[in-house]
Amino acid sequence: EINRANLSRVFGELMYLLEYRDREVPLAGDGRPFSIPANVRIIGTMNTADRSIALVDHALRRRFAFIPLRPKFEILREYHSRTGFPIENLINVLSKLNTQIGDPNFEVGISFFIRENLAQDLGDIWEMEIEPYLEEYFFDQPGIVNEFRWAKVKGEILP
Repeated sequence: EINRANLSRVFGELMYLLEYRDREVPLAGDGRPFSIPANVRIIGTMNTADRSIALVDHALRRRFAFIPLRPKFEILREYHSRTGFPIENLINVLSKLNTQIGDPNFEVGISFFIRENLAQDLGDIWEMEIEPYLEEYFFDQPGIVNEFRWAKVKGEILP
């Protein structure tokens, strides 16, 4: 994850070569020439909610293509078409929740809910993963958190 690392230490000479792939640089240790082959691709993830990366972000944007990954509920639909879990009610609650959050950088994603035994695990996932996140995000708005507590949304989600 790009924003969790010291990029100059991780990439070293690669930072320069990511932008200028047609060049070589001497390695710091022994001076041997180093280049990036044309068929090498580097994929990194970055949590855009972490604002501590703001200063390095401009350097990264010159060197990397950025592809936003938003929650894709169609993936949940497809996955749970095989498990039999009735997913539409959960998707409706997640849609309402993400609308309440109001910032795509902080939306609740779908990876929590890609589980074979979702019906069995959902309460624990919600109480131990989603609620603490909401308490942090809406720390000064407990009323919003209370609207999305498991005890409140369970009836909307589970048939």
